[in-house]
Amino acid sequence: MTEVIRLKGRRQKTRGPFFDKRELGQLLSLYSSRVIKGEWRDYAIDHRDDGAVFSIFRHTHEHPLFAIAKRQQRGQAKPNFILYEGPRKVASSASLMELMSRFERLPRLVSG
Repeated sequence: MTEVIRLKGRRQKTRGPFFDKRELGQLLSLYSSRVIKGEWRDYAIDHRDDGAVFSIFRHTHEHPLFAIAKRQQRGQAKPNFILYEGPRKVASSASLMELMSRFERLPRLVSG
């Protein structure tokens, strides 16, 4: 007839790192400043087995312009933050603030 399936035993025990409250505040502060300037319009946060990704879009139906990934390998004390511009890896750092400072050096949208 019916079979009871215990979900507790089927759930994955290990989960990748998530963005904490401070990191989300930093990411959303950068994001909101660029939205005000009209450069960015949308974002997404994805959680995967190996980490979390904050993706930034110019238009909702496009591929992300940039993505900031937080990855932590097993046995690694601190997570590593990686900045992607499209599919290309631009920078990597142990500090989110250091990685976010790279946005000041990247090309920007100029409106006339």
